[in-house]
Amino acid sequence: MDILEKLSLAGLVPVIKVDDAADAVPLCRALSDGGLPVAEITFRTAAAEEAIRLVHEQLPEVILCAGTVLTTDQAERAVKAGAAAIVSPGLNPEVVRWCLDHDVPVCPGTSNPSDIEVALSLGLTAVKVFPAEAIGGLKLIKAMAAPYTAMRFMPTGGVNENNMLDYLAFDKIMCCGGSWMVPGDAIKAKDWGRITALTRSAVDKMLGLEIRHIGINSGDPEKALADAKALATLMGWEVKEGNSSDFAGTGFECMKKQGRGTNGHVAIGCNNVARAKWHLERRGYAFDEESAGYKNGKLNIIYLRDEIAGFALHLAQK
Repeated sequence: MDILEKLSLAGLVPVIKVDDAADAVPLCRALSDGGLPVAEITFRTAAAEEAIRLVHEQLPEVILCAGTVLTTDQAERAVKAGAAAIVSPGLNPEVVRWCLDHDVPVCPGTSNPSDIEVALSLGLTAVKVFPAEAIGGLKLIKAMAAPYTAMRFMPTGGVNENNMLDYLAFDKIMCCGGSWMVPGDAIKAKDWGRITALTRSAVDKMLGLEIRHIGINSGDPEKALADAKALATLMGWEVKEGNSSDFAGTGFECMKKQGRGTNGHVAIGCNNVARAKWHLERRGYAFDEESAGYKNGKLNIIYLRDEIAGFALHLAQK
């Protein structure tokens, strides 16, 4: 899996400015503890190169990008220090060519169709959009995406917890960059707990995990219908009869024969199944790859490998 695909699955890329390189490791550890082992350390300060080196050495699991890279010299220094990808605010063909010549993933900044055409001419399939909100936000990106169907976008600049879901819902958005999870005052105060909390909040909102329905292994058609009617009466819902199961509203699915799970299954809705799977794997959960289902080429259902409390659990696209 290449680095840009990993960034896509991560969904969010914290953009970090550090004045003291010694802060970089505890800062990135705080991000990881909050569910995002990802960081774009910007070359806006003299500490950037050393910060990248320290994170690369001490936290090798972090997906590490160098941001605000303006020259080929900065790109070379960043890669030597341990950056796995280069991100820039604008499109400098010299920087892009250096990255391509050295097999380094690069995501240069764009703000208009001409920039995108230059990126395409250089062989790129993903670009940053900066400053996203200031130049038109999602409306602009959708307009630009229409003629450039092969391009994916990473909006940065003005993206925050309040609007990130709007961006991420558009299938041409690779991921979003933002600094709201790493406020400067928290870094200055070395308040790593606050950064972890902000990151966890952002990740939880991005994934949008929620119980969609509970499946009950009723065992036979007569019992399934009786169970569905009893639950529907209890909740004031309608019964919907089906071929393999009967539903009580949308909350309970009564199976007509033994299904997955000792007792049944739980459907967990999420905003993006592939992204939720990646994040849950980071938390230690394993999945039954043979259970994966796809719609329009995208993963839309997959079961966890192990039961919990006698129930099989699966992710489902909302």
